[in-house]
Amino acid sequence: MNARVEELYGYDDQIFDSIADLIPSPDNPTPMLRLGERFNPHADFEVLLKLEGMNPFGSIKDRTAQYMLQGLNLDEGQSLVEPSAGNTGIALAALANARNIPIEIAVPEGVPEEKKALLRFLGAELIEVEDELCPIFPSEGARGVVKSMVESAAFDGKYVSPNQYESELNVAAHYHTTGPEIWRQTGGNLDYFFASIGTGGTISGVGRYLKEMNPAIQIIGVEPANRQHHLSGLKRITGLPDEYFPAILDKELLDDVISVTDDDAYRAGIKLARTEGAMVGPTTGAVLHAAIETGASKDGRAVLVSADSATKYISSYAEFLSDR
Repeated sequence: MNARVEELYGYDDQIFDSIADLIPSPDNPTPMLRLGERFNPHADFEVLLKLEGMNPFGSIKDRTAQYMLQGLNLDEGQSLVEPSAGNTGIALAALANARNIPIEIAVPEGVPEEKKALLRFLGAELIEVEDELCPIFPSEGARGVVKSMVESAAFDGKYVSPNQYESELNVAAHYHTTGPEIWRQTGGNLDYFFASIGTGGTISGVGRYLKEMNPAIQIIGVEPANRQHHLSGLKRITGLPDEYFPAILDKELLDDVISVTDDDAYRAGIKLARTEGAMVGPTTGAVLHAAIETGASKDGRAVLVSADSATKYISSYAEFLSDR
C-alpha cells in the first residue's frame, strides 16, 4: 500500500538531502497570488504577486546566495564575509552552515532587529557598521569594511566575499530561475514586470529574460523617494553619479523607474495584509504602491516581485503604526 501511495503521489520525491535543494527552480516555483478588487480597484489592470517570502530562508535572496556559493571555491581555513541589508546574509549564513563554512556578515545599523536576530540565531558573526541603508559611496560603510577584510594583508587571504553587489552570478540566478518561472506561470501573458531596485540583480536578471522572450514587456524599477529612507535593501538611483551606480544593474532594460515614499510603501504593505491576508515587507509595499498607481492609467497584466515577508519587519511596522 505504501509503495502504491508513493507511486501515485510521488511522496518519495519530497525527501531532500540538503536545505539547498528546497530553493525554488522553474520546475518548482514560488507561488503567485492574484490581488482582488479590495486591494486593486483597477479591473483592467491585473496584478499578480510572486511570493518570494516562501523561499526556505524567507526571501528572493536565497536564489542569489545559492548561485554565488556554487561559484566559490574556498580553501581550508577560509571564511565567508559579506555586506548585507539582511536577506542575502541570512541566506548565505544558512547555506554556509549546511556546508560547514564559517561566515561573518557586515550590516548597516539601520537593518531591522529581526534580521539581526536571525543572523545571530544562525550563528553568523555580526559586524554592525555605522552606515546608511542607502549609502552613496560603495567603498564605505559595510561594503568598505568587507573590502578591507578581503584585501588586507593582515588577514592573509582568510576572507572571501561572494560580493552580491558586483557578482554577475546575482543576475544569473534570476535569469535562469525567477525569469523562467514567471514566464511559465503566466504562459508568457504579461505586460509589466515590477521589482524594487537594490543590488540590481533581480530586475536585471528577470528583465533580461523577459525582454528576450517578449521585448514589449515593460520593466519597471521601484526606488525610494529619498536617499534617507527606511526601506531595507532598496537603493535610490535617480540622480546617482555614474561612478556610484549599481555595477550589475542594466539600465538599458528599465522602461521606467518609480519613486515611492516610506509612508506609501508601509501603507500598501499594511493594506495588503488587511485585505488579502498576505504579509509582505515594506519594500514589497513600495512595489505594490507603484503598480497600483500605474494601474490607474494603464491596462494589462503585471507581475510583481514580493522579495520577502512581513516577519522580518514587525518592529518597523509597529513603529510606523504607533506614530499614526
